[in-house]
Amino acid sequence: MCTSVLCLVCVSLLFRTSLSCYQCFVDMQDSLRLCWGHILTKTNVRNVDACFRKLDRIFNNNGRVIEAGRVGEGYDKRLKELLDAEILPMAKEFDKKLNDETIYEKRLQTAADNFIAAASKLPRVSGCFPPCGFQSAGAVYNCITCQYDSCEFPLDCPVKEIKAMENSRSQMWCEVPFHLPDDMEVIWRFAEEVETQQVDQFKEVTAGVDKLYSIPSTSLHHQGTYQCEIYSGQRSIVRLYYYLTVTPQVVAGHTELQEIFDLSLLPGGRLLPASGGPPHLLLPSPLLLTACLTALLLLLFLSLGAFYWSSKPEKTSQAEQEDGDVDFGFLKAGKIHVVQ
Repeated sequence: MCTSVLCLVCVSLLFRTSLSCYQCFVDMQDSLRLCWGHILTKTNVRNVDACFRKLDRIFNNNGRVIEAGRVGEGYDKRLKELLDAEILPMAKEFDKKLNDETIYEKRLQTAADNFIAAASKLPRVSGCFPPCGFQSAGAVYNCITCQYDSCEFPLDCPVKEIKAMENSRSQMWCEVPFHLPDDMEVIWRFAEEVETQQVDQFKEVTAGVDKLYSIPSTSLHHQGTYQCEIYSGQRSIVRLYYYLTVTPQVVAGHTELQEIFDLSLLPGGRLLPASGGPPHLLLPSPLLLTACLTALLLLLFLSLGAFYWSSKPEKTSQAEQEDGDVDFGFLKAGKIHVVQ
């Protein structure tokens, strides 16, 4: 038979290495009262240590009890109420009374089952949402540590790459999958040209509650990394990063023309077949054929006209020369002829 002080020491040593919901919420004095009259069946000897080991097996090392205790923030008080409702009446009943270990086994197992059934109905949380951000609302109670587990993610999210055409609209949203407080503040910062997460390279561009950052007409100087940081009070909750790549319109147009040209060089003027479909010929449109024929005819007429006008002055000069020779002959003969 042990004294009260010795039994308290035994309880402390037994429960120190294996904590669970029982250890988190049931007072040590109540455990001592509960196990005071525990009798071993074989030897008919009172053994408090064996009762503590029984509590350890049924509650502290029971995965179903631990899982049932994973409740949302603020519901740890309900866990204590549920355990007290099962343990305290039994401790009052067994205090200073001898009971066989089989009775303890049955009554403690029933208490554990009742706790599991009731605790499992308490509100749960969706848990933590990776990969980043301080998520206090996602914490769940841990009966092994007797406290709420926080979502241990870094504050900085990975960089997301977005692309935009020059002169087009660009939009970035500061959205996260977990709940945000009502007093949040959103700050947008920009690091020109570089892709980075170094905080000292960013300059603040806007602050307020707007989670949307919009660029109506994207230009080349908008290329770089955008940082969105969400605050609650003086505490930073999460930092998101977007790396914006801007494609000039000239480059984009050249790329499209190059693709069309490459397509026209395929053997036989054939397009690549669609998935599961036969290849088809790359035939010009009737409008294109008409334009080409009209251009050829116009070129032909222009060539003929140029040839005609270039040859006409030479004939005129030769005729004038012959007329001059005839007139000179008339003058030498001293006669005048009327040319008919």
